[in-house]
Amino acid sequence: MNIITNPKKLRGFERYVKVDNVSRRSILKGLGLAGGFALAAPVMSRPGFAASQTGADKMPHGTVVDPRVFVAIAPDGIVTIVAHRAEMGTGVRTSLPLIVAEELEADWKRVRVQQAHGDEVKFGNQDTDGSRSTRHYLMPMRQIGASARTMLEQAAAKRWGVPASEVKAANHEVVHSASGRKLGFGELAADAAKQSVPSVEGLKLKDPKDFRYLGKGEISMVDLRDITTGAARYGADVRLPGMKYAIIARPPVTGGKVVSFDGSEAMKVSGVEKVLEVKGWPWPSKFQPLGGVAVIARNTGAAIKGRDALKITWDDGPNAKYDSIAYRGQLEEAARKPGLVVRKEGDVEAALKGADKVIVGEYYLPHLAHVAMEPPVAVADVKGDKAEIWAPVQSAGGTREDVAKTLDIPQENVTVNVTLLGGGFGRKSKCDFALEAALLSKELGAPVKVQWTREDDIRNGFLHTVSVERIEAGLDKSGKVIAWQHRSVAPSIASTFAAGTVHQAPFELGMGLVDMPFEIANVQCENPEAAAHTRVGWFRSVSNIPRAFAVQSMVAEIAHATNRDPKDMLLELIGAPRILNLTSVKDLWNYGEPYDSYPIDTGRLRKVVELVADKGGWGRAVPKGHGLGIAAHRSFVSYIATIVEVAVDEKGKLTVPRVDTVIDCGTYVNPERIQSQIEGTAIMGLSLAKHGAITFKDGKVQQSNFDDFPVIRIDESPGVTNVYIVPSGPDTPPSGVGEPGVPPFAPALINAIFAATGKRIRALPIGKQLET
Repeated sequence: MNIITNPKKLRGFERYVKVDNVSRRSILKGLGLAGGFALAAPVMSRPGFAASQTGADKMPHGTVVDPRVFVAIAPDGIVTIVAHRAEMGTGVRTSLPLIVAEELEADWKRVRVQQAHGDEVKFGNQDTDGSRSTRHYLMPMRQIGASARTMLEQAAAKRWGVPASEVKAANHEVVHSASGRKLGFGELAADAAKQSVPSVEGLKLKDPKDFRYLGKGEISMVDLRDITTGAARYGADVRLPGMKYAIIARPPVTGGKVVSFDGSEAMKVSGVEKVLEVKGWPWPSKFQPLGGVAVIARNTGAAIKGRDALKITWDDGPNAKYDSIAYRGQLEEAARKPGLVVRKEGDVEAALKGADKVIVGEYYLPHLAHVAMEPPVAVADVKGDKAEIWAPVQSAGGTREDVAKTLDIPQENVTVNVTLLGGGFGRKSKCDFALEAALLSKELGAPVKVQWTREDDIRNGFLHTVSVERIEAGLDKSGKVIAWQHRSVAPSIASTFAAGTVHQAPFELGMGLVDMPFEIANVQCENPEAAAHTRVGWFRSVSNIPRAFAVQSMVAEIAHATNRDPKDMLLELIGAPRILNLTSVKDLWNYGEPYDSYPIDTGRLRKVVELVADKGGWGRAVPKGHGLGIAAHRSFVSYIATIVEVAVDEKGKLTVPRVDTVIDCGTYVNPERIQSQIEGTAIMGLSLAKHGAITFKDGKVQQSNFDDFPVIRIDESPGVTNVYIVPSGPDTPPSGVGEPGVPPFAPALINAIFAATGKRIRALPIGKQLET
């Protein structure tokens, strides 16, 4: 905890809680490290004792539990809390500071939030991905707040000459109950700074029944007013004196490179100042730039016109013949043959041969683009061996590391300032756009903004993988499933990092394939080979999307084949409440969490199915042309079930009147943000299912903008989305929220379409498949 000697340094918050995006230098000043008082106790840069139970310590740089890093108190009582994760709509820039404020006993109206720069040594892991910010930082943030509260209480007790056990912090004051004396946080700040930081192990945390903020849903996002009034600062809003604007023509085929270019026509465009080649790295190359030709101008519009005038000869490289239609056939062929066995229980081959009936489903999902409303953008200012970046990145620390390596400068000489993200969905965890800006700034000796257009975003991004999922289910004479064989064929994200990758990584296999929770005697999961021909990256809920689509569609297909209710069939397959023992799976990936803390609990999965059936009115009468579909899935160690109601008219027009979703995410912080995230996943899930497809011909992406890669508009969105959160006990650890809502949506939608029309869709997007 720091003491701010000049509270004016943290003004500008008006009458509401607001985020102030600042550079590393101004953050240090704002936290009182320039002329203020800093604690003399040793830095507690180590994992908190409870954080290790959730796997947070296994992440790069682990967690930092130190109130001096995250909390500052000014003499007027204003409390400033640092948010070290990126805000992209999940509310994390509110939720994590709110946890600190809860344990600190701070009045939220007197709290200010500052965005941290990239520094994982100081702040711990800063990767805002994997739906893990709250689940990894609930306990560390509580410990930070409790430490600061304890220091304030000790300072008050010392001033009054009473035992610390007789004083207690409450609503921004410390009170001595016996005498009724009170001191505000600001009055105690200087004395509190002289206290030793208490050991984490000895901290007394608040009883959850005494929480004022956590779990109540009464606190709005700190960014909400700025976002709604247009004052929020996104990457494209950054302006620096003398800044240049760059638009880059990148290779149209992944792995391609420039042979030659003519920039003479581009230089004739008013405002264009320079045309130069951008260094590219041989593919695959992690997040390094693709290379190409950059047009430098006095504004973005001129740079775009200049790029349009370029004449470039490309060498399209090894992926020049990539064709997504032909490749789909290759994936399907691979799915029909044995592959690498990644889970085996019983004897599937014998069980299938002896089955009374075998149901086969083959499900296809194309490449998908993230299309966040804000395309990638970054500003860089490189001077000598120092670099400063402003960008909407999901990993400030990772960006800092990659910039340092790319420019070959010390990491401590790189400052990464995080702006608001206008959506991320995994795309902005890859910092290639920031590296492009850094390289150009170094070359030009001036600040440079690199702006991606929507066309760049769609054609040159890191796509969600294409996949074919083939499931064969064997049934006995009574209709019971006795065999389950699932082959998953998809290029791996690992191909972005290593050439020759043809099998999916354990973390991909652990997303709905090898962790399939059904109670079936004979199970075999296989992973045939699939090579990548474009950049593949993380996408909101990643491989859970195709797996849930396949598995939950197959459940409904089995129900239809056996004349069963789909909900009853799903519950029968889930089986009795139990903890799965997957000893047959080598390298079982559990979202980076220890299995004893986050087991696969079929009881929790059953509960969300039963609850959504109740809340969503499963089996209710619906009008002609309407249908109900249900699906459930475990992902990011959360359990979620969804019912979708569809309406399909005589011409095949699809609408979604209602969606009901139940989520069990363990201990939660802000139910308002959970509701918002689930509503958002319904919109995104519907959009992807109806329209989402990136296709290739001659190695090139065939889509370019929202005219040919559409997202649903407001009139297509679900009419009503009801969200129900399962209450949890205080001992249930928190789990993911931002991503789990996506996977069950498409199968619930497809199952509802079947109920309404009798038409089974096994390939997404739906497109024109319903048109008559």
